[in-house]
Amino acid sequence: MSSSQQLEILKNLEGFFGNTPIVEVSFKYKSKVKKIYAKYEAFNFSGSIKDRIALHILKKSYEKNLIKEGDVIVEATSGNTGIAFSALGRALGHKVKIFMPDWLSKERYYTIELYGAEVVKISKGQGGFLRSISEANEFVAKNPNAFCPQQFTNIENINAHFEYTAPELFNNIQKLGVKLSHFVAGVGTGGTIMGFHKYCLANNLPVKCHPLEPLNSPTLSTGGKKIGQHRIQGISDEFIPEILKLNELEKIVSVDDADAIIMAQKINQAGLSVGISSGANFIGALKLLEENSQDFGVATIFCDSALKYLSTDLCKIEPLKSILLSPDVEILGVKTFMC
Repeated sequence: MSSSQQLEILKNLEGFFGNTPIVEVSFKYKSKVKKIYAKYEAFNFSGSIKDRIALHILKKSYEKNLIKEGDVIVEATSGNTGIAFSALGRALGHKVKIFMPDWLSKERYYTIELYGAEVVKISKGQGGFLRSISEANEFVAKNPNAFCPQQFTNIENINAHFEYTAPELFNNIQKLGVKLSHFVAGVGTGGTIMGFHKYCLANNLPVKCHPLEPLNSPTLSTGGKKIGQHRIQGISDEFIPEILKLNELEKIVSVDDADAIIMAQKINQAGLSVGISSGANFIGALKLLEENSQDFGVATIFCDSALKYLSTDLCKIEPLKSILLSPDVEILGVKTFMC
């Protein structure tokens, strides 16, 4: 297929991307009733927010002739990006090769393989996530018919959220009459938080944008010096991404992975399917609510559903710890507002 034909396919598929609902979660925390707002991204093409960057990067790459018929799409990922490029890449007729760590949920590998893509698993002993990236780069260097989206360095990752995700959220929040003061999102590539920050600056919005990381792996807080084990898959991938500019953002929010798991369980039990990173984002939003005036709102992202976490601790009883916020959260209700 020519680039024009593949762009036509993308155009035909665009209805499966974006325009996702806004979710209003009402809850009680230590006897006080609060609300947070989230973009519910599980309704995208392959089920996560990463579908947005897959669509945008491929569209821009076809327009610039950076990818051609017969090219293999190659990417390093901790899951959702690999799934998104596998689904969309195969729909466009490309072979897809995904490099990823071997300690992630089984559902991630199965889903990528179900789309017809190849998974190359890298163990901690082999170098973990950083080795996955170098393996992907080495493959591309040796194969002229390979294309790498380079999600950790590609500015179009940021632009996908600047052009689509952020305006969708802010325009719909405005329709609800909610005045936002803060936005928080977990950092995988940094594309989401930087895209929202860019949108706030461009539109003179007084919204403070906060990156979120696991308390168990404070890579951002320590300038990349401390990397720990954690269970919030999809964020904190052993290094600080190149497109993330921490000096432009507000303070980092840290969330214990046990809090993320318990909170995700509570949201699921309220009838809304979310993954562990969504639980982390909820706790991050709660922390900001607690620190700031109750007259203002906080928004975040519910990145995906629970379906990629069925083999993880999301489906197990999580031991309680005294530092956790989630045991004191009672979900009162969930409302959805379509774009």
